[in-house]
Amino acid sequence: MLESIHISDFALIDSLSLDFEEGLTVLSGETGAGKSILIGALSFLLGGKGGTEVVRTGAQEARVSGTFFLTERHKEALLWLEEHGIEPEDGRVLLKRYVKDSGRSGAWIQGQPVTRSDLATFSSFLVDIHGQHEHQSLLKVSHHRRFLDSYAGLTAQTEAFTALYSQLVESRRQLDEMNLSEADRDRRIELLSFALEEIDAARLKEGEDEELAAEERRLSQFEEIYAALDKASTIISGGHDDSAGVSVVAALKKAQGVISQAATADGGLSSISTRIESAFYEISDVADELKNYLQGLTFEPGRLEEVQERSALLFKLKKKYASSVQSPIKEVMDYAEDARLELENLSNGQENKAALEEAVSKLEREVYTAAKALSEKRQAATASMSQEVEAVLAHLGMRGAKFVVSLQEKPESAGGVMQRCGPYGMDDIEFLISANTGSPAKPLAKIASGGEISRVMLALKTILAETDTVDTLVFDEIDTGIGGEISVAVGAHLKKLAEKCQIFCITHVASIAVCADNQIKIAKSSNSTSTVTQVRVIDGEDRVEEIARMLSGDSAGADALDYARSLLYGRTK
Repeated sequence: MLESIHISDFALIDSLSLDFEEGLTVLSGETGAGKSILIGALSFLLGGKGGTEVVRTGAQEARVSGTFFLTERHKEALLWLEEHGIEPEDGRVLLKRYVKDSGRSGAWIQGQPVTRSDLATFSSFLVDIHGQHEHQSLLKVSHHRRFLDSYAGLTAQTEAFTALYSQLVESRRQLDEMNLSEADRDRRIELLSFALEEIDAARLKEGEDEELAAEERRLSQFEEIYAALDKASTIISGGHDDSAGVSVVAALKKAQGVISQAATADGGLSSISTRIESAFYEISDVADELKNYLQGLTFEPGRLEEVQERSALLFKLKKKYASSVQSPIKEVMDYAEDARLELENLSNGQENKAALEEAVSKLEREVYTAAKALSEKRQAATASMSQEVEAVLAHLGMRGAKFVVSLQEKPESAGGVMQRCGPYGMDDIEFLISANTGSPAKPLAKIASGGEISRVMLALKTILAETDTVDTLVFDEIDTGIGGEISVAVGAHLKKLAEKCQIFCITHVASIAVCADNQIKIAKSSNSTSTVTQVRVIDGEDRVEEIARMLSGDSAGADALDYARSLLYGRTK
């Protein structure tokens, strides 16, 4: 459900923050007050169209943010978030979107930048808007299948079919790869064989390139290294060309003896004596290691050339088979393993191809059988769904309306089952309506008005209340062209449906407004420099006055107030 929204500099709204509750919330106000602007801001937040025209005059950018609370019911939304690496916080997700007066825009879900298309896809799992806005899932034929499956209890079966269909698609893709021409296959085998022969001949070892680089540096600077070690050894251990005449080791030994004698008289020198003794042994050990290292340090005249030749070979292999010459030699070794596997598959191509062809044929039969079973169950549900929707529509003032669930098998083609079936089965599903007795049923978008579409959606949501995963509904034009008993019936249906989901409804009709759990009043005020839309939640006598205004245009008349009070509370003051 939508928990809160914050709007800044959007159309006539300068700054607005609202917290929302569960149940039915109506938005009321005088004509032209800006009720649809609030819904427009919500549509913008959900990924609807919105350019520089929505930026309030004099402002630099329009910005809308909103928080949604998700439950296990929102499984499609939660799956989408998981696939995109986005995590809700305590079940809540924050959506943000802005557009600048320069035309630059941006959107985020839980702090992660997303495209407008991503925002619209994700929000379609959360909110349905019905009216003059583009979030109407009922006008998207691709959504009609979801409504029918939800009604018939086929959602899980359809998901299982989609998984089976995906297996068939992947198996066909693999088979297509195998169906390369013999010439292409032979060329690929020749290329892979040559690469493997070249790499295997090199007898590569992981990390060898780094070892060779280190050895090359050492060999190319052998004289400098030898001279430095020899000089250091002479300084520490002493030697025939030591000008100082006294080695560091000998000096430490002599100093330790002197301090040791002094420590017998002054106990405070004991720790110093011990430290000098430790330094003597440590330096002596270093002197021995330097001597041994020098004795083992030899220069092989041909080794540097060998190392350079080997490094050149590794460079050549990296250039051909790794992502770059700076890559580790392990990449070349990995290429060889992949090539070996591909070569084995190509060499055994005919045997593997026959097995895969058999698997594809088996999957085609399974897919067709599953699609047929799914289609039969859908067909069985169409009549009862139509009847239930028509029954609700009759109560909502559309007594002559006929609601038709059109279910047609996809046309068969020479391509086989892949063309006949899609990821959701073999059916093309579309809702048709005849708003008047005797008129032929046609697609909703072609013949239904905004108010009629809203009532059709209300009817659908009423019969799908237990199973539908979209639990926030917005109705903008549901009261268009209705009044009297019909508006009472519409209000009652909204009230009943709001027990299962969150509903927002813009209305001019008091008999609908009094059914609400919450009411928001929208008004417009102007001064010499600007016009702004103001929005506030009303209750108590403020709500009585607003209902009175909706009834008679008079929010102060005693009779209107008493009648409004009786509608709201079943009593008069």
